[in-house]
Amino acid sequence: MKRNILIAIITVMATLTALADGDRLTMPAPLKPGDKIAIISPASTPGKDNPEKAAATLRAWGFDPVIGQHALTRCHMYAGTIEERCTDLRWALEDPEIKAIVCTRGGYGSAMLLGTMTHEDFAKHPKWIVGYSDITALHSAMVCSGVMSLHANMGGALGGRGADDSINEILHNVLLGTLPSYTIPKHPLNKMGTAHGIVLGGNMAVFTNIGGSREWDFLDRDNIQGKDIILFFEDVSENMPRVNSMLQQLRLKGVLDQVKGIIVGRFTEYEPRDGYADMYEMLSETLNGYDIPVCYDFPASHDEDWNYPMIEGCPATLTVAPEGVTLTFERK
Repeated sequence: MKRNILIAIITVMATLTALADGDRLTMPAPLKPGDKIAIISPASTPGKDNPEKAAATLRAWGFDPVIGQHALTRCHMYAGTIEERCTDLRWALEDPEIKAIVCTRGGYGSAMLLGTMTHEDFAKHPKWIVGYSDITALHSAMVCSGVMSLHANMGGALGGRGADDSINEILHNVLLGTLPSYTIPKHPLNKMGTAHGIVLGGNMAVFTNIGGSREWDFLDRDNIQGKDIILFFEDVSENMPRVNSMLQQLRLKGVLDQVKGIIVGRFTEYEPRDGYADMYEMLSETLNGYDIPVCYDFPASHDEDWNYPMIEGCPATLTVAPEGVTLTFERK
């Protein structure tokens, strides 16, 4: 028993050390044509045609997709019980023939798997986990376990938009080992400057909701103390007071004091209120108080037309200039 406790302590400390230094996070190996990719549902149940349509896109790219046993299972609002969803996730992580994992959809439920899964589960066989929205919880778990993860289109957009879609093609290239560089138009609220650091973030509601768990929170203040972080966030169907509340939570936790730059993604399906023109104007009231570069309306979002792949835990350079914004991921 004492030996098991010691191993658990060492494992947690090792993963926090990995998060502490972006250079030490493991980037999953590039895929090759013919590699197997698992399609699983760690959160909500997708539409019945989602897994197979996503598989068709992966086949068109030359991969060999394998659909998880419980990808279409339903238990309340989730794609199966916690045990069933963990079974598929463990299979996808542990099977040496599986080289990457694509989630079918977000919704709700990914955070329920944390605690049943361990840091060793995520770190033992480093491979990309692809998804966004509720899958942000798994990205946080991966980074806290020392492995980079991939905030990007998942089953619905892969199948619906197809193999030739320009955003999907960026994801394809990342899977093959090409790191992206983005150039984005200027926004009137942007704050100029350059930042270097590892990119962390995703769906704002998800990563703030898991903020009470140091073991799984990639933005825990102790975990990022003194580290170079570029934070990005986006959300959907969240009203402006709720988003402002989440931003203040990040401020009060000390996260905003420590990040080197901020990328505000797109906020969709909300109504402007209280005299603000939009979400960005409201956010800028707080973010203008920090002497760091900030860009707005970056195409990381629930809008599948504008959801550029973001590599969680990867070093990058953010440059916010009068003429526009560049974000370049780097292999260091």
